Amino acid sequence: MSASSTHVLDQPGREWWRTAVIYQIYPRSFADADGDGMGDLAGITNRLPALLELGIDAIWLSPFYTSPQRDAGYDVADYCDVDPLFGTLADFDLMLNTAHASGIRVIVDLVPNHTSSDHPWFQAALAAGAGSEERGRYIFRDGRGENGELPPNNWDSVFGGRAWTRVTDRDGVPGQWYVHLFDSSQPDLDWQNPWVREQFRGILRFWLDRGVDGFRVDVAHGMIKADGLPDYHPPVDGGSMGGGTASLEPSISAEPEVPAPYWAQDGVHEIYRDWRELLEEYPGERILAAEAWVDPLSHVARWVRADEMHQAFNFAYLETPWEGAALKAVINASLDAFGAVGAPSTWVLSNHDVVRHASRLALTADNLQGAGIGPKTVGLPDQAVGLRRARAATSLMLSLPGSSYLYQGEELGLPEVIDLPDSARQDPTWFRSNGERYGRDGCRVPIPWEATAPSYGFGPSQASWLPQPTEWALLARDRQDGVPGSTLELYKQALRLRRDLCLGTGTVEWLDGFGKDVVAYRNGAVTVIGNTGSASVGLPDGEVLLSSDALGSGRVLPADTTVWLRV
Repeated sequence: MSASSTHVLDQPGREWWRTAVIYQIYPRSFADADGDGMGDLAGITNRLPALLELGIDAIWLSPFYTSPQRDAGYDVADYCDVDPLFGTLADFDLMLNTAHASGIRVIVDLVPNHTSSDHPWFQAALAAGAGSEERGRYIFRDGRGENGELPPNNWDSVFGGRAWTRVTDRDGVPGQWYVHLFDSSQPDLDWQNPWVREQFRGILRFWLDRGVDGFRVDVAHGMIKADGLPDYHPPVDGGSMGGGTASLEPSISAEPEVPAPYWAQDGVHEIYRDWRELLEEYPGERILAAEAWVDPLSHVARWVRADEMHQAFNFAYLETPWEGAALKAVINASLDAFGAVGAPSTWVLSNHDVVRHASRLALTADNLQGAGIGPKTVGLPDQAVGLRRARAATSLMLSLPGSSYLYQGEELGLPEVIDLPDSARQDPTWFRSNGERYGRDGCRVPIPWEATAPSYGFGPSQASWLPQPTEWALLARDRQDGVPGSTLELYKQALRLRRDLCLGTGTVEWLDGFGKDVVAYRNGAVTVIGNTGSASVGLPDGEVLLSSDALGSGRVLPADTTVWLRV
């Protein structure tokens, strides 16, 4: 075993967000306090002790704002209030203060690319008519064709179908078209309009004044569109957000592709510089985290330059297959790209938009972001293989320097729920694609807390907004808590060691001599070895600090296993 190269994380400061482990809460599926089948803020407050015990540093909440819920809250009708489904502003304040009292920071989702069609701004735009100030807040255009019967350009929606919808004027005559890169109930705002920018400054201040620690910015690569809204013909291998800017096997090359005219436009960076200045008026290291589906990693790094955002999700890492050479390449590229601008790399394996990694890592076919899997998917995952790889992948991820994100339920080893009945599905992707894509419901099923309780402890009743599988009883938190070898205890152990050994502030020193299927490096006092291959490999001498699964006899590292050693 010899050292081949060293990657030092460029770290000009010791701010909390550079090394934080951030736990994503999807509120409607985390915990239900009132028994209506929908998770809520009170449920989150009640379950905070479990997250403190897990050992995370911060929580990120997906949207809980007033919304008609056509896209599970990512269609916001009021950015400064809580939807009654989830509680009240008083419930939010209690949750926030309780989290802070426990030493847990709170990040909230912000959805600036589009609003709900129910938002008063959009309703005013419909009422005001073509050419009005109100319509100028969105992207309305006259149609093409003899009578404007054709959409203004050929853009497609991420959720399927075209990205334009025509409105009917008050006199009953078909009128202009508006753009919606997602569902037709999510009209895109015009971020060239100063009025829009000023409204969002006020929204940021509203939540900062309440004490939130930052914002995860939804579709942070969107918002600005190319001048003239030109037609776009995406490449055949176009990306997971529907525009060729992010692919299942993300590019880690130095030069970015030419982006779609609605993604990754240079003008978006001006917005984030303005927001960064605003956040820095507040004490306590408030942050901005970008959801930017952009290739390559060197391009993603533009979102986290010193005067812009603090973090960007590392989707290149999330979408990397469980292969040693590919993992080493993406880790190197991540540390290079983010380090070049003085930002930490982030690491993530699951979230509310992708197939859970306990299933995804065992898929035999590619599966794009948002497409989902279901009963008719070819090459469905072997659940045992998926869980073993997920445990190994998480053990590898949590040993890396930088900041890591966890998605609720992954600490229980939850797989994607595949056998949801068609009648239960709610993701707009399912409907807009006419059932050709299953969508994201399978990763959003309410999580299990107690094996024998109603709704497996999700709430006090049997109600659950998506049906829960019977296997949840075997994976419930109370079945794993304190049980050696359980996935929950593996996560607790990894998070404790990560913190105690300061792995988040460390370095990656690559180790040779293990073969192409093995990822091996030293981070401080810890040697990490992950075996992605099918054959076992021998281990060097040293104290075993953590192993994702049992080691073979004679100090052998089995397939799909990661070990941390003190050599």
